[in-house]
Amino acid sequence: MISWAALNAILNGTSAVLLVCGYAAIPSAKMAVHKIFMVSAFWVSTAFLISYLIYHYRVGHVVFAGQGRIRPVYFTILISHTILAVVIVPMILVTLRRAWMERFDKHKLIARWTLPLWLYVSVTGVIVYWMVYQLYAPGRA
Repeated sequence: MISWAALNAILNGTSAVLLVCGYAAIPSAKMAVHKIFMVSAFWVSTAFLISYLIYHYRVGHVVFAGQGRIRPVYFTILISHTILAVVIVPMILVTLRRAWMERFDKHKLIARWTLPLWLYVSVTGVIVYWMVYQLYAPGRA
């Protein structure tokens, strides 16, 4: 059985893979495929957010056990991840709305920013999980 934190990491990682697949469909003009991947990434990210909020409501504050030089590295990743996670939510909604409304010129303008930031948030979410729950898990040497 996987932990709740691992489930959240899996959802984040899945979202990252879906984003890359959706982006990869653009050069070959496979817009229906692009749409399926991006909408799927949205729903997986939504499931992650709900799961994440429930998890932290139940568990509370999680402490990073790493010591020494890794601490500033971890906190740099965590802080940038957290700030961009807040920023990306409205950007995703605007980007998807513009595509839904078939305002593709405006969609493309914001999507150029949304995709890399969303991908960064998804990937760093997995990195934060790995650092807290695997690499520097309490009780690990």
